[in-house]
Amino acid sequence: MLVARELTKEYRSGDNRLTVLRDVSFSIPQGAFVAIVGPSGSGKTTLLGLLAGLDTPSHGQVLLDGADLTAMDEDQRAKLRGAKVGFVFQSFQLISTLTAVENVQVPLELRGESGATERARELLGRVGLRDRLDHFPTQLSGGEQQRVAIARAFANAPRILFADEPTGNLDSDTGAHIVELLESLNRESQTTIILVTHDHGLAARAQRIIRLSDGRVISDTETERAA
Repeated sequence: MLVARELTKEYRSGDNRLTVLRDVSFSIPQGAFVAIVGPSGSGKTTLLGLLAGLDTPSHGQVLLDGADLTAMDEDQRAKLRGAKVGFVFQSFQLISTLTAVENVQVPLELRGESGATERARELLGRVGLRDRLDHFPTQLSGGEQQRVAIARAFANAPRILFADEPTGNLDSDTGAHIVELLESLNRESQTTIILVTHDHGLAARAQRIIRLSDGRVISDTETERAA
């Protein structure tokens, strides 16, 4: 489903060069649940952006469901993301003027799909928010807002979901519930999930952990869940 080949990302400022990622390579099969961990500044979020086609590497290649992201322009990458990729972020990124069900409807309506309201209601029901459909984000708890964001991310039935510190703004119990929700959606839909987190306890819930340090992969191991 996802292949990274010798990914390197450098930033230049005048004569100075900062290398954030160095020769990162791995492959992830369809339906896997993978956590990417590492200390602050290790390159986790930069790597996620490259894997999702939000940024381009200085060197190397990313293949997403057989498509070479590094050979595409931004419009082509955006089209691919719209068709196959979902995102969940630490900050939720809900539209404050829309209700929960309206937030989930947005990607469906952008694609011109019929039955957007019914699909949004179904997804919110799956994440336990059937009785919060008409609430605005400010009327929801942090955990409820993240559930809305997850429902929205699954609206287009993505082949792969990228989650960047999705529990970072939540208390530990609520964060654990969010990871349980991602686990269940991963099992039910076989959506590949790539989770970036600094929380090693949450990472252990994944099937596989890729550890970064100073922009390099220092370990890539399966967890007991994968056994």
